[in-house]
Amino acid sequence: MKFIGKYEFNSLEQAESKINALPSIVNEDGNNYPAHKHTIVKIGFITIQDGTYDEEGNVLTEPVLNDKYSVDVLWNNLDSHPYGWASYSIDLDNEGSHNFLGVSYINNKI
Repeated sequence: MKFIGKYEFNSLEQAESKINALPSIVNEDGNNYPAHKHTIVKIGFITIQDGTYDEEGNVLTEPVLNDKYSVDVLWNNLDSHPYGWASYSIDLDNEGSHNFLGVSYINNKI
């Protein structure tokens, strides 16, 4: 079964630390590869207020970005958050700014 989790981390580095802590293998060349079948999408800092621009595309007001780094995960064969992920989980009442093709976040929240 597949479930979707949406997460907000304090930084990209913190998000990558959690992602890198998921099961992985190291090949003979020393490269690290996931040993799981989860789909991880690094969303980044989501725009919470659009910027404004003049007719020539010059910035009048800068967009405002969330101060949290967003990550969406399509968990494969997990029915709860992995260790250390739950405290970064967010619960939306809509699909959010990103979706996994054909899989509803609302109907498949972890």
